[in-house]
Parts: sequence; structure tokens; C-alpha cells
Amino acid sequence: MIQQVTFLFISGAEIAFILFIVIMIFGADKLPEIARGMGKGMRTLKDATNDIKHEITKTADNNGIDVTGVTSDVKKELNKVKDDLEDFTGSVKRKF
Repeated sequence: MIQQVTFLFISGAEIAFILFIVIMIFGADKLPEIARGMGKGMRTLKDATNDIKHEITKTADNNGIDVTGVTSDVKKELNKVKDDLEDFTGSVKRKF
């Protein structure tokens, strides 16, 4: 049995096809520039999310709010909803 590698629900063959199309459209000489731009964009996005997280934590600390308690409460509620949803979808799946 052959195991196919998938990344974000895309198989290796589909990734190769996408890369082929990108090379055909932009050319091989533009790929490093495009990759560099995407890397900078991803880094900027990561830095922005880290800044937002830091600001939320800082504001919560200044106001005396326990961030870890809030996040654990949110996780518990999400798990409850997830379990309820799985119970519901399980009964629907059994009917079909």
C-alpha cells in the first residue's frame, strides 16, 4: 500500500502541477523574488499577530484579568461544543 503525502489537503502531484503552472506563468528567474516576497509577507503577518497577542496580554495584566484562566475556560467551552457536535453528527451519520 502506497501512502501519499498531503499538505493542506493537496497531494504531491497537485503541488508539482501548481509549481509547473507558476513556473510557466512567471518564469524560473522570478520564482526566488516571488518566494522572498511571500516570506516577507508571512513574517509581517506573524509579527503582527504576535504584537496583538502581546497587547492583549499586557492589557489584561494591567486590568487584573487572568488570561490563562480565560483561555482555559474558552477551551473547555469549545470542547463541550465540539463533543455535542460530534454526538449530533454521529447520530445523523448512523441514520444514513
